[in-house]
Amino acid sequence: MTQVYFHCSNTKKVFVDHRGALVDDLVEARDHAARVVQSFTSERSLDDWRDWVLHVNDDQGDELFVVPFTFVLGKPH
Repeated sequence: MTQVYFHCSNTKKVFVDHRGALVDDLVEARDHAARVVQSFTSERSLDDWRDWVLHVNDDQGDELFVVPFTFVLGKPH
C-alpha cells in the first residue's frame, strides 16, 4: 500500500490534501481521484470547474499523475 495525496488547483486557488489515502496501485489511485473530483464539483459552490486540475502525489511529494477536472466532468452541453 502507498500513501497518496490529492491536491486540487487552478490559476487562483489551491486545495491541499493533508490526509491522503492508502492505495494498492495506480488504478485505485485513479479511481479515488475521480471520486475526489466528483466530490468537489458536487459540494463546493464555484460555478465553473473546467480549469481545475487534480494532482496526485506520493508520500515523497513526487507527482504520479494529474487529472484535469474536464476528464471526469466531460464537456459542457
